[in-house]
Amino acid sequence: MRTYKIHFIRHGLTEANLKGKYIGKTNLPLCSVGIERLEELKNKIDYPYVELVFSSPLSRCIETAEILYPAFEPTVIDELSEYDFGAFENKTAIELENEEAYKDWTSGKIPSPPNAEDPRAFTERLALGLNKMVRIMMEQDVYDAAAIMHGGAIMTLFSTCALPRRATVEWITEDGLGYTVKITPSLYAKSGIIEVVDTVPTVPPEEE
Repeated sequence: MRTYKIHFIRHGLTEANLKGKYIGKTNLPLCSVGIERLEELKNKIDYPYVELVFSSPLSRCIETAEILYPAFEPTVIDELSEYDFGAFENKTAIELENEEAYKDWTSGKIPSPPNAEDPRAFTERLALGLNKMVRIMMEQDVYDAAAIMHGGAIMTLFSTCALPRRATVEWITEDGLGYTVKITPSLYAKSGIIEVVDTVPTVPPEEE
């Protein structure tokens, strides 16, 4: 039985990323620094061969897809969108450091910021998005695809269903980089498990 590969790649930088803001549902474009870094990476490394490109609906992911894989029109999967930080959206840790709710959230006393997306619902949404991608690949007889997503979304999804098992923060990745996942139909259908088999790129740029 053939396996499927999805290359999960984090979008490029936005101005809010550079300022250290919590940015989830806010639909921001890439900034000039983010675009330049993606172009540099593209010129320096060979991104994986793909037959299909998936993307979060947010601009920063669609723009990243268009830079890294210009020959493809991204297939948008709404469920791949980033977490909604609610009352903490568009704010930095410094701006929030004196708020009790922020202290409670960062210390684990409460599961989410005020008015934010429920963490369990976020995880379930991402799993649904993954399932949509796999189903589309099977229906279209595609075995290699890229998924341009958000750092937090990748971390949350992988900590839930990826092997090897790791804590959420251990799946962090930088802009324009990511992980290659192998999906075995029988294993995925039975348990929803995916296997992380490589990084994107295979050899980090600094080691080339």
